[in-house]
Parts: sequence; structure tokens; C-alpha cells
Amino acid sequence: METKAILRGARISAQKSRLIANQIKGLPIEKALNILNFSQKKGSFILKKLLESAVANAEHNDGADIDELRVAEICIDKGMVMKRTSARAKGRGNRISKQTCHILLRISDEPLR
Repeated sequence: METKAILRGARISAQKSRLIANQIKGLPIEKALNILNFSQKKGSFILKKLLESAVANAEHNDGADIDELRVAEICIDKGMVMKRTSARAKGRGNRISKQTCHILLRISDEPLR
């Protein structure tokens, strides 16, 4: 049985969040939460909340046993870019690109292949 949680438009770049996602891919839920809890990166807080949401979905909707669950897949895609401007000298302006990403997290109680 597989359960998923999706976060769209997270205010972090895809490259930065993939650094943390690669650390927890394929791990049991308890170990993944432990890694995310003690990591000091911004993406770890976002992924921790998403993982807890996926676990709650699995427990409530599917009646899954939490001890059997593991992170099956994390897919992080680039989202839209918010374009902002910043004032510079002599009446010029600079463009600031604020990156977002979409995160899909699947948890499963089946063993890894």
C-alpha cells in the first residue's frame, strides 16, 4: 500500500531541497524523521512537515502500521519563479529570482526492490 503527500510552491529552490531529500530516500520513517529533526537546513523543516503529513494520511486513510512504513520516493521538481526587482545606482534596477519547487513524497510499507 502506498500513500503520498504533495507540496506545491514551496519557497525553496529545488537544488537545495534535493540535498536533504537524497539523505532520507529509502529509509524507514523513524530514521528519516530523526535525520530531518537534527538537520539545520531550511529544507529539512519543510520535508519533515511533509513526511509527517504523509504518515498521518497513511494512518488515517489506509490504516497503515507506522513502524512498517518507509520513504519510497521523493520527487522534487522546479516550480514557478517569482521575479522581483531591486533598485540600483543611477536609476537602474536588478532582477531578483525567487525560486519555488514542487515536492511529491510517497511512503510505502512494501520492501524496497
